[in-house]
Amino acid sequence: MSPLSADRIPVIVGIGEIVDRPTDLAAGLEPMALLEQAVRRAEADAGASLIGDIGSLDVVNFLSWRYLDPEQMLAQRLGIKPAHCYYGPVGGESPIRYLHEAALRIARGECEVAAVCGAEAQSTATKAERLGITLPWTPFAHDVEEPKRGAAFQKPLAVKLGVFRPVTVYPFYEAASSAAWGQTPRQALNESGELWSRYSAVATSNPNAWLKRRFAPNEITTPSADNRPIAWPYTKLMVANPMVNMGAALILTSLARARAAGIAEDRLIYPLGGASAEDPRDYLTRDQFVESHPQNAVLQTVMALAGGNGSAFDAIELYSCFPCVPKMARRTLGLGLDVEPTVTGGLTFFGAPLNTYMTHAACAMVRRLRDGAKDGAKLGLLYGQGGFVTKHHALVLSREAPREALSQEVSVQAKADRGRGAAPEFVTEASGRGKVESYTALHGRDGAVEHGVVMLRTEANARTLARVPATDTATLAHLMSMERTPVGSLGEITMAADGVPEWRVS
Repeated sequence: MSPLSADRIPVIVGIGEIVDRPTDLAAGLEPMALLEQAVRRAEADAGASLIGDIGSLDVVNFLSWRYLDPEQMLAQRLGIKPAHCYYGPVGGESPIRYLHEAALRIARGECEVAAVCGAEAQSTATKAERLGITLPWTPFAHDVEEPKRGAAFQKPLAVKLGVFRPVTVYPFYEAASSAAWGQTPRQALNESGELWSRYSAVATSNPNAWLKRRFAPNEITTPSADNRPIAWPYTKLMVANPMVNMGAALILTSLARARAAGIAEDRLIYPLGGASAEDPRDYLTRDQFVESHPQNAVLQTVMALAGGNGSAFDAIELYSCFPCVPKMARRTLGLGLDVEPTVTGGLTFFGAPLNTYMTHAACAMVRRLRDGAKDGAKLGLLYGQGGFVTKHHALVLSREAPREALSQEVSVQAKADRGRGAAPEFVTEASGRGKVESYTALHGRDGAVEHGVVMLRTEANARTLARVPATDTATLAHLMSMERTPVGSLGEITMAADGVPEWRVS
């Protein structure tokens, strides 16, 4: 095998993060300022002048403020004109995808220096709006179309019943998967609490975390005045926290350029490869909710890169918008209940700057691997996920230089599709007996149940969604039992006066 050319070996050389907690809202930094600061901090971390030579710039989509061509605005602020200058769509996996694609550009010789960055200022923006304060930021670009999110891709019945947002859709995977694993709802909740407590413990030692307190498992899973239930079985401390102000950036270059710049070898972190795949945007057109075929395909592929075993990774970051995602992932990776799922702290405790959490996770992973000289850690896994268990991307990072060129094959969509079964027909009108495929219950801000939602299979094996009214306490008690899953149970479907199917347990 011929030796790899150092000018085609991509390396991460700089990381930068910023957290803004303004005491005066008017002094709060807007996303564009956070972006610029993060990139400049990444350059400072690298210890070399690199910004002026950035030929590839990816900006993660942000939702707390709207700009016209934000990628061009950032490039202008940095004084650069990169050949690749991109601002992408909504997606929690996108930072890992951009990082992977930037590494591939360097490996192809298309650029010598690349940057990936993201930022949000949702905490300041929301507080200012509530208080009627006009922020002295770049004027909000009202003429720029709002990014497409959940409701844009979902069926009208899902929107009508309120199951079109992440916090109300992920519970379907939570309930279906835990039932398939043979868990009672209580056992599943206990697993979530233990896992989330580990995320919170890591956040306490991350200097950039928004919440720096370790939470006990029962604090996380038990509803209280400060931890209201949101969508069964998730409480506030089990879901992503977007009310943060944060920015992060990574700078990559070639090994040859890094050495020429005098960057120390122990500061270099190498992308070894990764994979991506996705499911249909409309979650109701999927074959089942017990597992994710794209997630499986992506994680199996990166395990093969690491030698075929999830335990080969010395550090991992499992995307943590809701507990079902890392719970499914750790099973695919073959990791036990004692898994250390994060180097960052999780989207609840570190904070969830919407699409760009994994930019921060990548920075945390670089720090962890740089520190690996102390404990032997060499290999890290970054797994990001977006949509409703929809888009998946994983990337393997290493403290050691690669032996082979970075593969240009990224998509494992064909593998994911081979695992997929036929999706049932979806119907909006139904009657007769209905079997529970999955379920949740939506809560108001006062903690009271607004209504339950069941995903059903009809007698003809079609799929539908049905409401359980708040007044049907017997059926709600059946759905929310801690000792026995309602998945697989039967009940009667009727059509309500407003044209929505309703379900009552037999």
